[in-house]
Amino acid sequence: MNIGEIARRAGVSRSTVSYALSGKRPVSPETRARIQQVIEEFDYRPNAAARALKEGRTRTIGLFIPPPARRLTYMQLEFVASVLEAAAQEDLDVLVSPSGDLQEHTFNRLIDGRRVDGVILMEIKLSDPRVPRLQKANMPFVTIGHTAQPDGTWWVDVDYQGLVGRCVQHLADLGHREIALINRSTELLAGGYGPGLRAREGFGDAVSRCGVTGVEYPCGDDVRSGDACMERILQERPEVSAAVTVNEAALPGFQRALHRAGLSVPRDFSLIGVAAQYWAEEFHPPLTSADVPAAQMGAEAVSLLSEHIADPAAPPRHLLLSPPISLRESVSRAPTRD
Repeated sequence: MNIGEIARRAGVSRSTVSYALSGKRPVSPETRARIQQVIEEFDYRPNAAARALKEGRTRTIGLFIPPPARRLTYMQLEFVASVLEAAAQEDLDVLVSPSGDLQEHTFNRLIDGRRVDGVILMEIKLSDPRVPRLQKANMPFVTIGHTAQPDGTWWVDVDYQGLVGRCVQHLADLGHREIALINRSTELLAGGYGPGLRAREGFGDAVSRCGVTGVEYPCGDDVRSGDACMERILQERPEVSAAVTVNEAALPGFQRALHRAGLSVPRDFSLIGVAAQYWAEEFHPPLTSADVPAAQMGAEAVSLLSEHIADPAAPPRHLLLSPPISLRESVSRAPTRD
């Protein structure tokens, strides 16, 4: 049994069967029912196609990850793994696209071809062109992160603004008066990357509230960039005694530059941040941080997307997580300086 035989027995063209299976073009209910009857009568394989026709769903969701030119951080990989695991538990397949750029063919092909029932977007910008594109296509979607207008969309995010503020407060309470924010890359920030810009806002609010001096340094997501960034801080702002970071991938580079300068963490320089638990615990000494619950976020994103697919007209739901700061060994009282 193949599409041609289904078409012959149902008295329709091959293209009509194809459209009924893929959903690319509308097919009348009567014709769809006739095709479905043939499929069920002859137990057409693959079962996924028959089920999609019967349910009006592909039972596949799309996951858009950052472009392949950028290596995924551990946190991003944890997002991906948790989405795959949660989707499997709900009997859903996941089509992973290594590009979320609106201009690329993969995005448009998935959306226009209705190859998926809904999508999850990672790496959200404050003004993200993919969001109105999905809204216009009436495609259910959930974002990991949220735009500057969050009320009209479904999303899961971490409160970077509040968490960075709490990190600054913790350092200020320990006597640190000169504090750096080591953010994400200049390119990401200029492109409107939400977590980095919210971290900047939370840092600015907190240093003002705590009466301390703050300075921000952008940094690439790799060890070499972390090394260069910390070296700049030590050369340009030797009075800085602590740093807050949202750039977990650069952490080993910070340590390398501090070690080269003869400085010890936390005796001479304190580090605190928002990071994946793995990176925080693997850092030496273990990093005091708000551990991003990436696994929970991925699972919540799948759960929300399933709700959105089941009821496209339901009012948007979102979840803002604010994990506690885990006190480890990378922060101490401000050093006494001559």
